[in-house]
Amino acid sequence: MSGGVAVKICGLRRREDAERVAALGAEFAGVILAPGGKRSVSPADAAALFDGLPVRRVGVFVDARADDLRRAADEARLDVLQLHGAEAPALLRALRAEGRWTVWKAVRPRGAREFTAALDRYADCADGLLLDGWSAAAVGGTGARFPWEAVAEHRDLVPEWLALIAAGGLRPGNVREAIALLRPAAVDVSSGVEASPGVKDGAAVEAFVSAARAAALDQE
Repeated sequence: MSGGVAVKICGLRRREDAERVAALGAEFAGVILAPGGKRSVSPADAAALFDGLPVRRVGVFVDARADDLRRAADEARLDVLQLHGAEAPALLRALRAEGRWTVWKAVRPRGAREFTAALDRYADCADGLLLDGWSAAAVGGTGARFPWEAVAEHRDLVPEWLALIAAGGLRPGNVREAIALLRPAAVDVSSGVEASPGVKDGAAVEAFVSAARAAALDQE
């Protein structure tokens, strides 16, 4: 990722929503490939959802077996693997070494110490570190925020090669503030632009993309 702040809309389930995301110019579109969630889809459905759209495809996995992960990523024709569980650094290194995907590791820091620990653990084996809010209810898509201010105090510890992706609790009304404070390479939203789980609110998606673009201009 380079130049400005990229936008990812995640938790897609409907073709019409994916088409809107692409038409608005979001760089990344995400699907939940971990089974059992409100927004989960199959790899085959993900492939159909994205077919022909000019977006980078992100698949979200939670502690998937390596072979299952590879098969799903191939079937969905993913560009980015987003690992949202307790995956070991060795798995990330192996996936990156294959050269077929960008690898993002999602973490849910509850304070500065957990953020810096995540940097120590994953900075040399991931392409991106995605920060989500901690919740006991689920590993993602809950609308919970991570502590922006605590992370911002240590933002300069993030090495240049590691993309920082801000997620968790973002909405059209606060994404501009998050970008100004955290200086992320990308912002990621799911529940913050939904009418119901997996059903995006078109006006909210457009407002989110517009606010993120405005914030990027603020930084120039």
